[in-house]
Amino acid sequence: MDLQSALRYLDEHASYDVTGRVDSPSLDNIRALCAAMGDPQHCAPVIHVTGTNGKGSTVQMITRLLMASGLTVGTYTSPHLEHITERIRRNAEPIPGDDLGEQIAAIAGLEVMTGVRPTYFEAMTAAAFRYFADSAVDVIVLEVGMLGRWDATNVAEAQVAVVTNIGLDHTEFAGPTVADIAREKAGIIKPGSAVVVGVDDPSLHPIFAAEPHASMLTRDEDFATVDNSLAVGGRLLDLRTPTTIHTDVFVPLHGSHQGENAAVALTAVETFFAAPLAPEIVTEGFGSVEVPGRFEVVGVQPLVVIDGAHNPAGADTCAQVFFGDFAPDGRRVLLVGTLRAPDEMLAAVRADEFDRVITCTAPSPRGVPAVEVARAARELGCEEVLVCESIEEACALSVRHLDAEDAVLAAGSIYVAGAARSEYRRLLS
Repeated sequence: MDLQSALRYLDEHASYDVTGRVDSPSLDNIRALCAAMGDPQHCAPVIHVTGTNGKGSTVQMITRLLMASGLTVGTYTSPHLEHITERIRRNAEPIPGDDLGEQIAAIAGLEVMTGVRPTYFEAMTAAAFRYFADSAVDVIVLEVGMLGRWDATNVAEAQVAVVTNIGLDHTEFAGPTVADIAREKAGIIKPGSAVVVGVDDPSLHPIFAAEPHASMLTRDEDFATVDNSLAVGGRLLDLRTPTTIHTDVFVPLHGSHQGENAAVALTAVETFFAAPLAPEIVTEGFGSVEVPGRFEVVGVQPLVVIDGAHNPAGADTCAQVFFGDFAPDGRRVLLVGTLRAPDEMLAAVRADEFDRVITCTAPSPRGVPAVEVARAARELGCEEVLVCESIEEACALSVRHLDAEDAVLAAGSIYVAGAARSEYRRLLS
């Protein structure tokens, strides 16, 4: 099966829920597929990461720290920004298209053999496990697709289970309180797991402690970001882990929240090794981190930034970085499209503080129509609101007639960020 055939197969399986069926959540499908392959999810120790926001950045930091330590790392994330091969990586390199086609062909064969029809996400997860087993990785880093307990990645046994933070998201599947969300995310914890909890609300910690586990470390009590300063091109950090204080750690990512993610990632890796990391490993690992689509600068003079924040908490953080760390002096333009209630997202990203708001429909079947996003913007008090039929039109309009001190932020969905990233690369080259 070539890559195009693999994509068609996945599209044919995309009518199901992303990570399991809402009416009767179950891991039976993914377990059956993995069992038929000899359970490749157990081919290497696993660091499993969940959380409402920060999962993607934390996973990339963990991956780079492990690589700097000399390990071969298999990393599985979702969704992808521009191309599906980004979801499955070996030592940070996306799976080759031909290899992905081969892996999906194997899953398609298992569907015939077992009678199990996987969802898109289940098929990709099974393909990732098979690829990691074939590639003989030393460690697997898994990002939960949604929540945790019933996520297809949860057939793995986490040696280290990581929770970045908890907020209200995916409440159509769990909720209505953050405690309910926390209980679902706590489902990735296994009896043998060392647990790293980055949640800053102590009242939620007992929820994670209630799951059978081997050990547990919590933010502020066992690890912390001691100093978190703005630096050219990122953040300069002092990080405290259970055994060590690492000073003057540079992370080439924008936003103070990345300093909080860094403390979680470093603690997770030191927990994995049951030993502190050498300073040169910390420097190399963090210094090589790349997280495309997370407050990524794709143009300067004028400043053009894309961010894949997909929920109000993430949008609020995005706004803090844009208006705080960058504080653009000129006109401010927001390009926005969402998959969820646009009024909440626009309020969180502070759309009414932009001089111009350009709305588009996120390139996803779940994208909110651009006219509805525009209506929400006007109701919020945005004075200049323009509606575009496509991302291409929106990107072109966003940078038209701007001066060097002006700034553009493209946000609201990972789908918007990915499409805008490609289009701005073409427009600004």
